[in-house]
Amino acid sequence: MKKIMLVEGMSCGHCSMAVTNALKEVEGVTSVSVDLDSKKVEVEGENLVDEKLKEAVEEAGYDVVEIK
Repeated sequence: MKKIMLVEGMSCGHCSMAVTNALKEVEGVTSVSVDLDSKKVEVEGENLVDEKLKEAVEEAGYDVVEIK
């Protein structure tokens, strides 16, 4: 299963790492790829729950605009 998230507020490598680490803590997540230019975060895993992904990113201090 793959989810694409649009995340606002990321601007540097530290931001990318913070979002990546937060998402890797979510149950079922197997990989995370962040593209700072497009503000897209690709999350792969099993039984991914949108609300849990959003909560993890927002707790790290960033805004989730969309999850597809």
